[in-house]
Amino acid sequence: MTLLPTQKAPNLGLDLVGGGNTDDLRLCTGADGRFTLVVFYRGLHCPICRKQLAEIDRRIDDLQAAGIGRTVAVSMETAERSTRVVDEWHLSKLPVAYGLPEEAARSWGLNLSRAIKDGEPDLFNEPGIFILDDDGTLFWSSTATMPFGRPSLDDIIAGVRYAQDHDYPARGAA
Repeated sequence: MTLLPTQKAPNLGLDLVGGGNTDDLRLCTGADGRFTLVVFYRGLHCPICRKQLAEIDRRIDDLQAAGIGRTVAVSMETAERSTRVVDEWHLSKLPVAYGLPEEAARSWGLNLSRAIKDGEPDLFNEPGIFILDDDGTLFWSSTATMPFGRPSLDDIIAGVRYAQDHDYPARGAA
C-alpha cells in the first residue's frame, strides 16, 4: 500500500521508551510547529540508523525552529531492544516508539526485510521518513528498500522552511 500526500496518515498508538505513548506527543496537532517528523528506522542492528537518530537527537532544536514541532523515531523492535537503542546510542531528546506491527508498517508503505545475518530481527522495516501536516495528512515522504540513501537532515529542514515560507502545498498525489 502506498500512502499518498494529503491522505490521512495511519495512527501510530505505540508505546515509547521510558513510558508514555505516541498519542502523548500530540502528533499532528499543530502545537509547537506545523509539522510532525516520523522517522522509521531499521533497528538496533543498523549502524546507519544509529548515525541518523543521533543526528536528529542533537538537532531537535533546529527541527523545531524550522517548523517541525514534534519528532518521533519508530521501529518494529521490541521494548528491550528499543531501550538499548536509547541507552547505547545516547538519545536524550528524541522520543523512540517500539513494537510497530507488520500490518501497520505496510499501511505506512514501508518496505520490510527478513534477517540475513546474526543480530537482525526475523522481520524488520526498512527506513522511511514522513512529514505530517498539522491536520494529520501526509505532506512529504521518502522510503527506502535498503539502509542507504536517506535524505539529509539539512535537506529536510530546508524543504520544510521553503514549504512554509512559500505556502508550498503537498505534492505527488495526482
